Amino acid sequence: MPVLPGAEPYRHEGGEVGVLLCHGFTGSPQSLRPWAEFLAERGLTVSLPLLPGHGTRWQDMQATSWQDWYAEVDRELRVLRERCRDVFVFGLSMGGALALRLAARHGDAVRGLVLVNPANKVHGLAAHALPVVRHLVPSQPGIASDIAKEGVTELAYDRVPLHAAHSVRQFFRIVDAELPQVTQPVLLLHSPRDHVVPPADSARILGRISSTDVKEILLEQSYHVATLDHDAERIFEESHAFTGRLAPGAGPVGSPMPEGRGGSTTGG
Repeated sequence: MPVLPGAEPYRHEGGEVGVLLCHGFTGSPQSLRPWAEFLAERGLTVSLPLLPGHGTRWQDMQATSWQDWYAEVDRELRVLRERCRDVFVFGLSMGGALALRLAARHGDAVRGLVLVNPANKVHGLAAHALPVVRHLVPSQPGIASDIAKEGVTELAYDRVPLHAAHSVRQFFRIVDAELPQVTQPVLLLHSPRDHVVPPADSARILGRISSTDVKEILLEQSYHVATLDHDAERIFEESHAFTGRLAPGAGPVGSPMPEGRGGSTTGG
């Protein structure tokens, strides 16, 4: 299936400080594109991949699992590491969980994390029924466009494929067990009025990671997809200041980044 217009991956060749951005479950790079472009305009090397099964139609997710999504961001991190002196990982929602696992497994190869409304658990009584229900019902209503700002929509699926939902539930359990292995500096921004991921997820993450350099910011004006909401500029500016503090200066441009898979675009 062709990638939906606007859901394409994004790459920008900048300096020796790189950022990998991870989008959320059933979402697409569109939710993080303004953030990626903000960073690119300030000289950073940026990679915003499209996760397998995303950005086309929800049925395509049924054949994918957390292993596929994680493998994609793991591969992108390795590409950035070959090209950049310092690499940060930013994530929204499930993308935050992907970022946390990269940090837990790659150690010093990840300089720091910026997490926006990171997900840690599939909530609700229905979550416990997923192992059985996914064989009976293919999907349920979607979770897209939880945005307070009027006239803004998220490019994401309007249905949640339940095989994939079962897989993400398994993934969250794995990441939760690995949280004590996260030692990098962390900037966590979350919305008290998030209708998709409750504040309890951010609290649990902050309580279980081993990082000592941690900053928490409340996004009072935004819902779940805060990167497209009223607090977007604050997220962008705080994250850029975070990278500047930990890795001052972009440095000289290194070797060009290799082109990604079909459909990728280059900013700048």
